[in-house]
Amino acid sequence: QVQLVESGGGLVQAGGSLRLSCAASGLTFSRYAMGWFRQAPGKEREFVSAISYAGRSVSIEDSVKGRATISRDNAKKVGYLHMNNLEPDDTAVYYCAARLWEIARAPGLYDYWGQGTQVTVSA
Repeated sequence: QVQLVESGGGLVQAGGSLRLSCAASGLTFSRYAMGWFRQAPGKEREFVSAISYAGRSVSIEDSVKGRATISRDNAKKVGYLHMNNLEPDDTAVYYCAARLWEIARAPGLYDYWGQGTQVTVSA
């Protein structure tokens, strides 16, 4: 059974930083690209960042470019999203997702999803 478990969310003041983690089990993690998405209340789920299976390719949404860094540790089967200089508009539930091999920006192209972790940024 594939499981993706996010952690690291919480309440942070604007200008602060967070590191989200996504622990994977039940799949050969090194074969899967990992994506991070977020969904704010009343809005559609949107792409944040993705990293390919070996970490050689990365994609970052323009709204977080320069503030977000995605990485992975295939030995530990964990992916990370580090965000700094957080803004209130970053408030959302953040999800990690996995798909074979290469990155994609569309949520529908991912096969597995975590349950999400809440990030709240106060002004």
